[in-house]
Amino acid sequence: QVQLVESGGGLVQAGGSLRLSCAASGRMISFNAMGWYRQAPGKQRELVATITSGGSTNYADSVKGRFTISRDNAKNAVNLQMNSLKPEDTAVYYCNVDAYIRGLGSLGDYWGQGTQVTVSS
Repeated sequence: QVQLVESGGGLVQAGGSLRLSCAASGRMISFNAMGWYRQAPGKQRELVATITSGGSTNYADSVKGRFTISRDNAKNAVNLQMNSLKPEDTAVYYCNVDAYIRGLGSLGDYWGQGTQVTVSS
């Protein structure tokens, strides 16, 4: 079983910054890609940023240059530093991990409970 604990959401004015963190855990479980997705009211969930175990990153065009994803493999943690926030960044942000057990294979995707980010204009 994989547990994901998210933290760091909140309310911020446009132009401000927030940092999201997600700690993943599970006995004998390792993680391939880790990332963040978001879902605004009335919209579909969308990718924000992902990072592989080797450190390769991928960002949505809308956040490039403003958001930075990072990862601590020793702690199985993934972070999202969000700068120059805009009202359109308002959404529930979800941590996502691709989990596996060495020698047994993939366990699939797991999602966090979500953390609200609200950017006021």
